[in-house]
Amino acid sequence: MSPASQQSESRRAFTPVEQRIDAWASRRLARLEGGGPARRGLIEFTVFVLKQAWACIFGAAMLAAIVAARLWYPDDALVARSDALVIAAVAIQALMLVFRLESGRELWVILLFHAVGMVMEVFKTDVGSWSYEGDGVLRIAAVPLYTGFMYAAVGSYMVRVFRLFELRFDRYPARWATAALAAAIYVNFFSHHYLPDARWVLLALVLVVCARCTLHFRNHRTRAWRRMPILVAFTGVAFFIWIAENIGTAAGAWIYPDQADGWQIVSISKLVSWLLLMIISVVLVTFVYRPQATDPVEGAGRGAVPAFPDRASV
Repeated sequence: MSPASQQSESRRAFTPVEQRIDAWASRRLARLEGGGPARRGLIEFTVFVLKQAWACIFGAAMLAAIVAARLWYPDDALVARSDALVIAAVAIQALMLVFRLESGRELWVILLFHAVGMVMEVFKTDVGSWSYEGDGVLRIAAVPLYTGFMYAAVGSYMVRVFRLFELRFDRYPARWATAALAAAIYVNFFSHHYLPDARWVLLALVLVVCARCTLHFRNHRTRAWRRMPILVAFTGVAFFIWIAENIGTAAGAWIYPDQADGWQIVSISKLVSWLLLMIISVVLVTFVYRPQATDPVEGAGRGAVPAFPDRASV
């Protein structure tokens, strides 16, 4: 595949808005090509932050709706607050599709996140792990339907970063191993209420399976490839989900038992749960974007353009 056709394939992976963002980044980076390293580093970091913010757009919109509903939605409104949040979540998802901010291909994995999350939510609320307000009719058992969209927001973020940063992997674990590990983690979210909790064993297995895997990404197709251990990436995402969880519980979207008498910060130990959730998330996303190996030639050149093979080489 020629560099021109590779570049065209990369661009086709973007939504129209992302193509405009990509073009803007290309112009800005080209203008700074002759500048000093500090100036180039600053603009590249800015592009990185903007792309991360764009990847979070679904989750940010959902979090904004939750906070707005707590601050300004009337308690005595005809439509219950939780039902209004369901309507808002559906509207956000619809707008993402109508304005082509999200592809239909990605919608399938986001819906899968929604289903996986709702099943766990119904169980967890039934055993008292956390609870929601009791009003509203758009719910399954004690779980408002907007809850599934919070899991979908994680799915939306994951599929976007795969695409926006052209993720590549060195020594990515065998897909059967990650799938088996993800299944065990998901089962443990249920079974630990009746059997010994295996989360620390599962965490150790995550460290063993993923310890050698390195994530490669780049902010723009003309920039150098960057890399980090995949476990560092998982931990970073888990930390920001924990921050969002604190905002959500402070807004009263749901509460944990120790918050029943007044809000307090969510236990930092929840980071372990979110880190384990990252394994499930990555496995689900690989149904849409199969993990691709780095190419030694690609990694060597600053302006190299990666190939987009139909099948993963890992």
